Amino acid sequence: MAKDKFSFNKILKRKEPQTIFKGVRITSQVMWNLFLIFLTLGIMGAFFVGGAGAGYFASLVRDEPVRSYEEMREDIYDYEEATEIYFANDVYLGDLPSPLERREVSLEEVSQVAIDAVIATEDEYFFEHEGIVPKALLRAVYQDFSNAATQTGGSTLTQQLIKNQVLSSEVTHDRKAAEILLAMRLENFFDKDEILEAYLNVVPFGRNSSGTQIAGIQSAAQGIFGVDAAELNLPQAAFIAGLPQSPFAYTPFTGQGEVKENMDAGLNRMRTVLNRMLAGGFITEDEYEEALAYDIRDNLTPPVSGSYEDYPFITDEVRKRAEEKLAIALMEQDDIFIDEIDDDGQIRLLTHRYREEAARSLQRNGYKIYTTIDKDIFDAHTKAVEEFEYFEKDLEETVVDEDGETVDIKRPEEAGSVLLDNRSGAIISFIAGRDHTNSSYNRALFATRPTGSTMKPLLTFAVGFESGDLQPGFVTPDVPTYYSNEDEVNNFDRNHLGIMTAREALVRSRNTPAVREFMKMDSDFAQEKMKQLGLWGYMEKEDGILESSPLGSQSITVEATTSAYTTFANEGKRVEPYMIERIETSDGEVVFEHETVEVEVFSPQTAYLITDVLRGVLESPGTARNLPDYLDFSADWAGKTGTSQGVRDSWFIGYNPNITLSVWIGYDHYQPIPRPGHGGITGLNYSTRSQMLWAELANAAYEINPDLMAPEESFEAPSGIVRETICGISGKLPSDLCREAGLVTTDLFNTEFVPTEEDDSLQRVRYVRVNNGLYKALDSTPSEFTKSGVAVKEEYFDFADEDISDFLPDSAIIIPDIEAPDNGKTPDALSSVRASGGAVTWDEHPEGDVTVTGYTVLREHLSPV
Repeated sequence: MAKDKFSFNKILKRKEPQTIFKGVRITSQVMWNLFLIFLTLGIMGAFFVGGAGAGYFASLVRDEPVRSYEEMREDIYDYEEATEIYFANDVYLGDLPSPLERREVSLEEVSQVAIDAVIATEDEYFFEHEGIVPKALLRAVYQDFSNAATQTGGSTLTQQLIKNQVLSSEVTHDRKAAEILLAMRLENFFDKDEILEAYLNVVPFGRNSSGTQIAGIQSAAQGIFGVDAAELNLPQAAFIAGLPQSPFAYTPFTGQGEVKENMDAGLNRMRTVLNRMLAGGFITEDEYEEALAYDIRDNLTPPVSGSYEDYPFITDEVRKRAEEKLAIALMEQDDIFIDEIDDDGQIRLLTHRYREEAARSLQRNGYKIYTTIDKDIFDAHTKAVEEFEYFEKDLEETVVDEDGETVDIKRPEEAGSVLLDNRSGAIISFIAGRDHTNSSYNRALFATRPTGSTMKPLLTFAVGFESGDLQPGFVTPDVPTYYSNEDEVNNFDRNHLGIMTAREALVRSRNTPAVREFMKMDSDFAQEKMKQLGLWGYMEKEDGILESSPLGSQSITVEATTSAYTTFANEGKRVEPYMIERIETSDGEVVFEHETVEVEVFSPQTAYLITDVLRGVLESPGTARNLPDYLDFSADWAGKTGTSQGVRDSWFIGYNPNITLSVWIGYDHYQPIPRPGHGGITGLNYSTRSQMLWAELANAAYEINPDLMAPEESFEAPSGIVRETICGISGKLPSDLCREAGLVTTDLFNTEFVPTEEDDSLQRVRYVRVNNGLYKALDSTPSEFTKSGVAVKEEYFDFADEDISDFLPDSAIIIPDIEAPDNGKTPDALSSVRASGGAVTWDEHPEGDVTVTGYTVLREHLSPV
């Protein structure tokens, strides 16, 4: 120490003091300058790094468009939301099936603990930052560039919303840069509550108890715990808030809707959420402990079947019809009206494009679809079909499967039915088939089947009544009849009943009168009526209706056929059947609403005349005369049976003033329906069984809604209907000869078509009786041996190749157009005449024609004449 001190003093003594201070001053100045240099270099370096970073950031987002508020809002709220289906009277049915179930809720409809749980877990500075947290971003950037094993991220709720709704989920620097830029822009446009509400409706939450993927806190609350988002308690909210980090790892359900055996991952994540809530001051220590003790597994909601599981036929049909209606609505929004376009190719292109757009919209936009289906009646009808005991046996068939293997399958006898409101056209209920799991084919609303004799009232008789070619009392001979190709028209019994009125022909469902009268009608007029009835699209010939069409040779849906019958119940007016009442957005805006449009097909007089005739089908000798015995109630019913060629389809359609109900039974692949003695197992024929099933459906609906099925009012005759007495052989006013022949009858007429001419089909003739048969007398027959009678003029009927008397009612007294037998010679005298006690007797003459007239008995001798 002494040495150092000495040396220092020595130095001081060596120089002047001012010289020393000058050196210090120079040194400090150099140091300051160096500091300034380094500071400048540092600032320049910082600016360089910042500029480079900014330049790099700018290069990453150079392709990102500058979005307006409207564009941002559209993107943020463009998320999939479940479309809901409702029965009639706003009864909830279920969601339209979708790969993702989401239900939108407002922030006010979310419990505060759920909001706190999300904030504490996902973004504790949410209400403070401007879209990003720089510290978190720097940490994430460092971890990224250093390739650190732990990647903590740095996304705020705002950034996560941008990632889910605007950008892709790919992990790239340019995507992240765009996310930052858009997050700050979003914060500039929207307030915090709007951002939080959107996030809660967007974020995925794994699966629900049905195994369906879910997004949005409302779907999560309902699908996991069976409560609304507003009812979530603390442990439930904490469990749900933890799911978005890894939805399918933490979800408690498998893809089949079963509860996972090991839920540890989700429960551990729930504890993490509770810890963060406690650390953030959102909950107390007691609340924390109580939440940890909550048994999540025991409080999970049980599996809930969806709309497709419970009502697959309705769901399928609603989707199809809603797409159609929504496509039209979307086209009209774009000022496109199909009716104004003549180019078929353009129509097809536009229809396809907008149909696809409508399908996507239904998957994403959360519509509410309100239908006409009455839930209780539909359920009752489904049960009635399930419990019906008289379906025929399953038919076995060998087919080749997709692998080329031959397999034996069973095809059950199927059923289809539609219940329509006559006045509105609303589809109240339908039966699409016996079992959707066996076949999803809709036999009520999609399948087309030959309609059999149900077409007779629509095509021959209603058209004839409307044109005046027919009236119920007009004669429609059931006689041998042939198509233009000379094929014979056959009745189901291969027999003919002769002269009858149109009323009887329809009540008895005779084929030959229906075809015979139809072939006389104006085909253009008939085509127009088929179009108005909604049936023309099903006709097989574009240039005309088939001659066999009145027998139901064309295939038509059960829905369309049922709808056509509502015309008779609705005073001749038809309305298009429909199932979709209206479609609304989730905000309640109506985008489609059904409008009923009536088409006047027939006059009220024609409709009533058909109804009055079809009442007789349910009475003797009608083809459904036993049906009223199967019903538990009574109403003013009219209806028609139908059987297709080869007995492959059996129908009954009945209606009263309120509703029209149809039933069809048959096999999907057109196999003949088994009958008693021909392989049938029920012991009942097809017509009886279809009528019994119809009655079961009617009874089931009556139990639900008696006023609908059994209205107090009856069909009332409109003005213009009169009862007129006519000659039953010609339909004209009765003549004296007609009265004498016993052919006078009375029936209803449209006053426009009441006959004004007197019958001229009959003539006076002389006749004789031979062997209890009536014959026209010969010219040589003495008048004293003939009687006066009535015969039909030969030229009056065009079918008189045979004796007309064969086709007349048994009660008619008509002399046949057959002359008495004649062997061409004068009979020999009798050789067996005997007289005893004032009486003369003789044996039968050996020549039979002598009995044609008889004998003249003279006082002196007996001479044949």
